[in-house]
Amino acid sequence: MMIDPVASNPDHYSVLFENERVRVLKYHDEPGTLTLPHEHPDSVMITASSFRRELIQGDRKAEVELPAGRAVWLPAQSHAGHNIGETDTDVFFVELKEPSPVDAAAAGRTLGPVD
Repeated sequence: MMIDPVASNPDHYSVLFENERVRVLKYHDEPGTLTLPHEHPDSVMITASSFRRELIQGDRKAEVELPAGRAVWLPAQSHAGHNIGETDTDVFFVELKEPSPVDAAAAGRTLGPVD
């Protein structure tokens, strides 16, 4: 069962648009914020601000630093996030509802965005 980020972290995620094929989320936090674990399906992530974050999945951690104005692929994954930078994080997610053509087990090994 998917842990919806809007349900697990309602102070940070909100739904801007949804239909049968996609869902668009807005995310906002401040320095020091730590989110509860949640899952993302295959998504396009668009950065509205520069940020530095740590993504946490069990014992695995990945630091992500991106400038404003980037669009990157975010393969399906589960994680918690920690704003370890000095700026707010403002991001949009375009979540795909269609099944991935990639092996789900292989996709689950990725943590963070992929260029």
